[in-house]
Amino acid sequence: MTEPKPPTPTPGDNYKGWLFKWTNYIKGYQRRWFVLSNGLLSYYRSQAEMGHTCRGTINLATANIAVEDSCNFVISNGGAQTYHLKANSEIERQRWITALELAKAKAVGMQPDSDDSGDDCPAVPPTSGQGGGRNSEVQSTLRTLNSKVEDLTTCNDLIVKHGSALQRSLSELEAIRGGGDFGEKIRQVTERATLFRITSNAMINACRDFLSLAQSHSKRWQKALQVERDQRIRLEETLEQLAKQHNHLERAFRGATVLPSSFSNSALGNKGGSGKDDASDEEDDNEFFDAMEDPAEFITVPADPKYHRRSGSNVSGLSSETGMDDQSANFDELSLASNPESPQPLELEPVRQRRTRIPDKPNYYLNLWSIMKNCIGKELSKIPMPVNFNEPLSMLQRLSEDLEYYELLDKASKCQSSLEQMCYVAAFTVSSYSTTVHRTGKPFNPLLGETFELDRLKECGYRSLCEQVSHHPPAAAHHAFSEKGWSLRQEITLASKFRGKYLSVMPLGSIQCIFEKSNNHYSWKKVTTTIHNIIVGKLWIDQSGEIDVVNHRTGDHCHLKFTPYSYFSRDVPRKVTGVVTDKDGKAHYVLSGTWDEKMEFSRVMQSSKGENGTEGKQRTVYQTLKAKEIWTKNPLPEGAENMYFFSSLALTLNESEEGVAPTDSRRRPDQRLMEDGRWDEANAEKQRLEEKQRSTRREREREAVKAASSPEEGVHQDNHQALWFERIDDPISGEPLHVYKGGYWEAKDGGDWNMCPDIF
Repeated sequence: MTEPKPPTPTPGDNYKGWLFKWTNYIKGYQRRWFVLSNGLLSYYRSQAEMGHTCRGTINLATANIAVEDSCNFVISNGGAQTYHLKANSEIERQRWITALELAKAKAVGMQPDSDDSGDDCPAVPPTSGQGGGRNSEVQSTLRTLNSKVEDLTTCNDLIVKHGSALQRSLSELEAIRGGGDFGEKIRQVTERATLFRITSNAMINACRDFLSLAQSHSKRWQKALQVERDQRIRLEETLEQLAKQHNHLERAFRGATVLPSSFSNSALGNKGGSGKDDASDEEDDNEFFDAMEDPAEFITVPADPKYHRRSGSNVSGLSSETGMDDQSANFDELSLASNPESPQPLELEPVRQRRTRIPDKPNYYLNLWSIMKNCIGKELSKIPMPVNFNEPLSMLQRLSEDLEYYELLDKASKCQSSLEQMCYVAAFTVSSYSTTVHRTGKPFNPLLGETFELDRLKECGYRSLCEQVSHHPPAAAHHAFSEKGWSLRQEITLASKFRGKYLSVMPLGSIQCIFEKSNNHYSWKKVTTTIHNIIVGKLWIDQSGEIDVVNHRTGDHCHLKFTPYSYFSRDVPRKVTGVVTDKDGKAHYVLSGTWDEKMEFSRVMQSSKGENGTEGKQRTVYQTLKAKEIWTKNPLPEGAENMYFFSSLALTLNESEEGVAPTDSRRRPDQRLMEDGRWDEANAEKQRLEEKQRSTRREREREAVKAASSPEEGVHQDNHQALWFERIDDPISGEPLHVYKGGYWEAKDGGDWNMCPDIF
């Protein structure tokens, strides 16, 4: 006879026992004593620790419980706490899952309403008639559900009782080897089986009634909760607006219709110093999830109506503060919002029809853990990855995607004011991240000497060229120029680390944009990209950090902050804020928006120091004109979710073209095979190309050794010489930089590619 099973836990019961908990990649799973009580799951190293040392506790009311396999399951409350647990057997795991689900249901039902969670009913009944009626309806529904739960409990008890009796009868029947009692035993078994069947049917009907009732009321409750959430948000917004108006009226009451120039200079001086305070928060960039909400560095409030109504005859006191009169304010606002020289409908038609689809992504299963467990702590570029993790584009093509919103630079080249131009350049830096929000696939690492051209001269007025100039560390040089009078260059080296739960990609190097007409020279660097849930869960991408866009000719400056995602923040996700200042630190424009959707700008009419933040820093209050949209993300093409979430531009990047260099990424065979859905062949071809590259590198190292041993040649270092770029010292930073030296487009026009190496 088998050992009798313990009863299934019921709501309100405490449950405890031994489980194996994942600790780290060195120790693996460790045996721990877990205790479930009052909706909280706690664990200890041993039962003796229960009286004094708790190793960790997770609240089941906000937790998610997921089953991985026969013995493993995961409990997580959104990222801050995640327990990977393993039971001794599937039966033991199911007992724990049942106990946890029951405890979670009870904890959610008893959870009080709070500011951070709008998911529960109000603790205090509403005073209005409608609210009172809704509360009574909820109470009535809860009573009905409780009665259904009691029916289920009764049915469960009867099933256990009749099931045990049926089991005993079957055991007795098995023990009989003939005799007159055999017929009587058969009759008893038949009766008890009938009772068991009747009770089971009652249980099924009770479950069906309970489920139907719960589903019918669930939608109504969700709608009611959404209404309450919306009302709370509106109240918060109203309260914030009232606080701003109160602050404005209080300052006006103190006798400052127009602030004296001494206060203005002092405020601007403090603003110039606040940039240093902002730089002291660099450690926030490393907190990628579930960080505490970061307070805003500044506050924007609507400008006083006097800035829209005053004429030029009475703005002498105001002009010293804002540096402009009403006419110039209106001119700047109009020129930024709708540039009269923006592209007209008379643009040239494309010389060819670009493709709008690629083959759908196949659904191949791959055991991610079997590959990634040996890669922890290694650099991403040195990990041999199958194409299952890739997208059919190279890193050079991803760099070229930065030009998707080239129109922002076209508009910037026509701006008369460097501060206006800075707004467009800042929006362009943000727009380059919009394509990454769903792109969790890894681009192909370019081979040394690989190139990619993006010739859109006839369609869009620009040409772009990328070349892989180094392999260890991997570095790519990029140059683009436009007929509209701007050029863009960058050299990006990717430093990446796999941390187990997430992958960090840190782009090293600067991006520079030069406008011919004004000689304005801008430079900036990229922020950190983080891919979360590498091992468990759905992959998602976040951008975090700060960007300083600097105009080296005028000293204008734009400080952009990419706020990391926080589970506890009530702010919009993927938020970006920025302030455009002149060389004296005076703010002229405020930028705000999200890096995956749109950016807006607003003209600053007045600035002053506001209240202290949570860390004691004094936040600046900007009075601004109405915000205008400066950039909006293009919609994804239809069916993008089946095409690696490529944008319309990305769909055309790997399209075959005649006349490109033999080293162009479009000619890479493994990438082409992957795009066509032939992943097994692509993996084999990828290994062949990587081995060929290693052989070429070993041969180059042997030649370098021979050259170093020759007295005529002297010591020669094994430095790869780029074909279309040359290495110089950057006049801005003083660091080595690869810049385009010319010759590529002339070689293309002449069809002369004899100098190109055979890398494919």
